[in-house]
Amino acid sequence: MTTAAQNLPATTPDPPDTRPDQAFLAGDRENLEWWVELYRQTLPLKVGGLTGEQLVQRAVPPSTLSLAGIVRHLTEVELYWCGEVVAGAEVPDVYSTPASPEGDFLDAGATTAVQDVAAFSDAVERARAWCAGVTDLDAPVAGTRHGNPVNLRWVYVHLIEEYARHLGHADLLREVVDGRTGY
Repeated sequence: MTTAAQNLPATTPDPPDTRPDQAFLAGDRENLEWWVELYRQTLPLKVGGLTGEQLVQRAVPPSTLSLAGIVRHLTEVELYWCGEVVAGAEVPDVYSTPASPEGDFLDAGATTAVQDVAAFSDAVERARAWCAGVTDLDAPVAGTRHGNPVNLRWVYVHLIEEYARHLGHADLLREVVDGRTGY
């Protein structure tokens, strides 16, 4: 075992639930960002305190879904939508490759799963910074999607949809792993 591998935690951090209450009368941007942030903060709660082996456990054959795969996928979602599309930056895929286009889901391994959770947190920090640089929800952002202009409002709505879908999967996967449930 390498020194770097020896220094890795055996489990993911298990953070307390400190998600803020929603301001029900907030404006569009505050509401959209609140939902995105709620979901960004929910994923670490869903994977908290798990080992690499637990993170890659698959619940229902033949499904290839695992908590680690969801973490890896949402890492790439953050980097693509907020980095490439919103900021117009060139951000290479972290897990998916031409040889393994579904590598985010399919290539998750127990030996790197805890590191993948840390990479998600780093991607979220970068995504927040990219989006904070956009002042108008409705103006076209720096990048495009398949050559089409999009605005930050559309990206935020898409992120909410993407997270909502995969956090539902994460609920079921976590319950299979150790019985933990919760919003």
